[in-house]
Amino acid sequence: MNAEEFTAALRGLSYRYWGTHPFHRRLHAGELDERELRLWAANRWYYQSMIPQKDAAIISNCPLPQVRRQWLDRIVYHDGRTGDDGGLERWLRLCEAVGLSREEVLDQRHLAPGVRFAVDAYVTFARTKPWVEAVASGLTEMFSGHLMKQRVADMLATYEWIRAEDLAYFTNRIDAVSGEGQGTLDLVVEHSVTREQQDAAIAALSFKCDVLWSMLDAIERAAAKE
Repeated sequence: MNAEEFTAALRGLSYRYWGTHPFHRRLHAGELDERELRLWAANRWYYQSMIPQKDAAIISNCPLPQVRRQWLDRIVYHDGRTGDDGGLERWLRLCEAVGLSREEVLDQRHLAPGVRFAVDAYVTFARTKPWVEAVASGLTEMFSGHLMKQRVADMLATYEWIRAEDLAYFTNRIDAVSGEGQGTLDLVVEHSVTREQQDAAIAALSFKCDVLWSMLDAIERAAAKE
């Protein structure tokens, strides 16, 4: 495929993104109760906490210094430079806002087995696949900017106990993905030069969509049990 065809094939997976999952639809509609919001936040924490390990795996597999330097910023973005200034800290503040203590988030007492399985599979994918495929799996950021903007607006409008500052993870992340993953997309297009590599990149992005969807399936089941 030429670059335009390859890009179109990747962007064509937008319908697989978790924005259309029934649980996310309920979240945006203000239909989750406080218990369901807490389950969502606690389980999503596990995903957030493993993203730096996923990115570190990409760096460890990549032989190109320029790509490693570029990717290092993602680890710092989530972990922070001091421990209290990164994406993980912002997510913990959201957890506190919906009524969770840091202790119960960090000890993973609310973590659904299906969420753990899906997230661990994603990290294993990044550790064992060629670095370009692992990078391609992260192209879900092409689909996330608009959804995050809508989530902030909807949560502030429908969950009266949540304040704007509680959603700092999303408002900060909106800026980070404002380019709709263009830098990541450019990297994947540049280094996927054969049809086999292109097909592998498309499959990687499809796999990531499955991971995210499976997470919400597991959270939804956990919420129904309680």
